[in-house]
Amino acid sequence: MQRGMAGEILARLERRGLKLIGAKLVQADRALAERHYAEHVGKGFYEGLVSFITAIPVLALALQGERAIEVARQTMGATDPAKAAPGTIRGDYGLTVGRNLVHGSDSPERGEEEITLWFSMDELSDYQRDIEPWLIES
Repeated sequence: MQRGMAGEILARLERRGLKLIGAKLVQADRALAERHYAEHVGKGFYEGLVSFITAIPVLALALQGERAIEVARQTMGATDPAKAAPGTIRGDYGLTVGRNLVHGSDSPERGEEEITLWFSMDELSDYQRDIEPWLIES
């Protein structure tokens, strides 16, 4: 949010064909951050992650689509911006791992867990887009 790039990031994900089913600006408290990063407890960078994500509001997104996790992660680029390809979000706008602009789930299971951390079911919208047949082969 500090860099004013939420719209650019969302636009890139939508242009790839992903469907936005949930979005909200959230000021994460320490408890939410600790649940979100539970897999990293005890690692040297853990406190930095928790501190970073709780410093200012984040735009939480829930996306859907064919191979959504793979497509989103490709669009975001490698976690280390120095290794991320040009044309990816991290490759174009990132400098260091500890100050990443985006986070993406790494598996469908983790995606479901993260969606339930950040959203209640009534905050998600399932709808049909007219463009679907042009994006996804049946």
